[in-house]
Amino acid sequence: MELLKIMGERLKALREEENLTQKDMAELLDCTPSHYQKIEYGKVNISVSMLNFLADHFCVSADYIMGRTTKKRMSQRER
Repeated sequence: MELLKIMGERLKALREEENLTQKDMAELLDCTPSHYQKIEYGKVNISVSMLNFLADHFCVSADYIMGRTTKKRMSQRER
């Protein structure tokens, strides 16, 4: 599975766990709902700064979002 598709699926799952809508995420990221939807569909790439913001927001590692690990939550020491 390609990187963008994995990132999109993981971001969707994280968003749904927090009961957020795509519109909520778009507002959080200061982008349009359409653009955020494309992120979840694996159609557009995200910047490193956006990746770091999302990792911090969801308290997961950037590696988790990118599919490089299955370890979801960071330990207190890693934050």
